[in-house]
Order: sequence, then C-alpha cells, then structure tokens
Amino acid sequence: MKGDQVELDINPALARKILTGFIRSETSRVGFDRAVVGLSGGVDSSLTCTLAAEALGAENVMAVRMPYATSTPESLEHAALVIEMTGVQEVTVPITGAVDALLADIPESQQVRRGNIMARMRMIVLYDQSAEFGGLVMGTGNKTEILLGYTTQFGDAASAINPLGDLYKTQILLLAAEMGVPDVILEMPPSADLWVGQTDEGELGFTYEQVDKLLYLLVDRRYAPDDCVKAGFDPAFVDTVVELVRLNHFKRVMPPIAKLSSRTIGYDFLYPRDWGT
Repeated sequence: MKGDQVELDINPALARKILTGFIRSETSRVGFDRAVVGLSGGVDSSLTCTLAAEALGAENVMAVRMPYATSTPESLEHAALVIEMTGVQEVTVPITGAVDALLADIPESQQVRRGNIMARMRMIVLYDQSAEFGGLVMGTGNKTEILLGYTTQFGDAASAINPLGDLYKTQILLLAAEMGVPDVILEMPPSADLWVGQTDEGELGFTYEQVDKLLYLLVDRRYAPDDCVKAGFDPAFVDTVVELVRLNHFKRVMPPIAKLSSRTIGYDFLYPRDWGT
C-alpha cells in the first residue's frame, strides 16, 4: 500500500453508536450517570461533549470552559456554539490567577513548560468540577496525540474514560461532521491554545493528514519502518515518528511498580475493568 493511497475512512454512524454505548456503559459501571468535559472550543472536546450529551442526556453533562488571559476569544465563542447546540450545562472557570502565580518565575521563552502548567491547572479544575457535579471526567485526546505523546501527562491526558482515543485526528473530523459540530470548529487549525499563535501542526512540524497515514500503517497494519519507506514515506519522517511513539510510551501506561511480592499490581494482579461488577 502506497502512503498516498492510505484511506482512513470510518463508518460514522457505527462509530457514533459504539462510542455513545461506551460512554453509557463505562460511566454506569463505576456508579456514575453524569460526565464532565473540558470544552475548549476545539474539535476534539466539541465531539466529546456532543457524544456525552447524546449518551447520557444533556442535563447530565457539565461543559467546563477554562480560559487563560491569552486564550483566543474564538475558543470561548466556539465552545458556546457547542453548549447551545447540545443543551448541556456549563460553567466558566478562568485559570489566569492560579496559573500566573506559578508562572511568575518561569521565563516566557520556556513555552512548553508554561503550557504544561496551564494544562495541569485545567486538570485540577476538571476534577474539582467532577467532585462538585458528580460526573466522570471525559477524555478528549485522540489516537494521533496519544501515540505521538503530544499531551501533557496528568494534564490534558488525565481522564476517567476516553471515548476518542482510538480515532485518528482525521477520523475525528469525519465523526464530528456527522454529529453536527459547527463548520467553524471543523475548519479551525487545531490548537491547544496554550500560548499566542500556537498550533498543533506548527509545533509537531508535520500535518495530521501526513502523520495519520503513517501511523495507520505502523500501528493498525503493523508495517515495519522499512515497509513504510517502501510505501513512499520519507525515511527521516518515518524515523522521527517511530522515535516519538517509542519515547512517549511511558505516557500511555500506568507508572511501573517495582516487583517485590508474589502478586504485583500490573504484573500478576491483573483483572478486567469490570471485575466485581
């Protein structure tokens, strides 16, 4: 299969049915019937919010907007469009004061460090809202971000369940369009909105369309890196992506525990999620 021939089409209606069912079953399995979603106004969080509203009922979903001083006005406006469309409950919790206290001694040139603080502050807000509202925190990370490690550990990567984690970014756009996410959101350049002018693709150095096709071959089709090069991908690009996936594996698993006993969590003490239910 040539790289430019890789198709990432999905059956949006079937994906919609599976993911809403996943949200209902995994939420009720742990004794909840409500959800909390950090709604940035981007396509991923907009899709998560829309799926949760359909799965649990709009009245059982709390959309949380968490603007920082440098957040774009469009992020709040786009989030408002999703709130209006879905009818979910909403709350806005500005994070500027809390974040600025932590950023005071961090140079503005250290953008990633500063951005990670913002992402983790939003996680704190979401879990506090989870306690207040009585809802599970829904993840909004997609398969592309998770594989590449383009997430903040214990920040935007933190959630109780994640309905989007097996969809590549290009597939997210297909499903979001199916579910009526506004076009203005679908057409916006993806951004974590962590600093002025920040975009995902600008920071990564390649487009989601390019990397999704490569990741599909590497992960879903089990191609070796050399086979991807034969399929037409640039060798340096393949090496970069493979190394990103390898180096960021620690973000995709629970912290390893040093083994001392006969049954160690994560090694010998292994049960499915639904054990005991």
